[in-house]
Amino acid sequence: MASLGAIILCGGGSRRMGRDKALLDWDGRRAVDRVADLARAVGAEALVTAGADLGLPWVPDDEAGAGPVGGVLAGAAALGTTRLLVLAVDAPTMTPEDLAPLLAAGGYYEGLPVPMVLDAGAIPAEADAGWPLRRFVERAGLASLPVPEGAMGRLRGANTLEEFKALTKTAHPRESGDPS
Repeated sequence: MASLGAIILCGGGSRRMGRDKALLDWDGRRAVDRVADLARAVGAEALVTAGADLGLPWVPDDEAGAGPVGGVLAGAAALGTTRLLVLAVDAPTMTPEDLAPLLAAGGYYEGLPVPMVLDAGAIPAEADAGWPLRRFVERAGLASLPVPEGAMGRLRGANTLEEFKALTKTAHPRESGDPS
């Protein structure tokens, strides 16, 4: 049994971003691939994407339209690891240094339920796929760590075109004439 498994939450299309955030181009690489590489770089021995088949091992949501907790539950069951690293696909600019405090202590960053690190045994037995992520982290008893100075943008990722531009420092592909 691997000690650390990673679950990448892939929420699909975004009205604010205009396309699937997992497929956004970040310096020539898909967001999902950058996040998967980050998980491996910090020691994840097994990895799944939750909610979307993007060419990596994946698990479907147990319930149609389930939120991120559904992805966490499905991913945890599929991985069978003792520790879980939960990442959002829309934050491909995170670094191993951003994750180091979470990996050392477990928990999540204040104000951001993902990324998070938890022991599989901390998953509440009554957890439901429809729970808000906040309820999940509270019921799992996860510690809230302060956000390192200057890291909020990298941790939160791009949820709007403006955030995408700020993090990539380039024009959005649609604005540059690229129809993809």
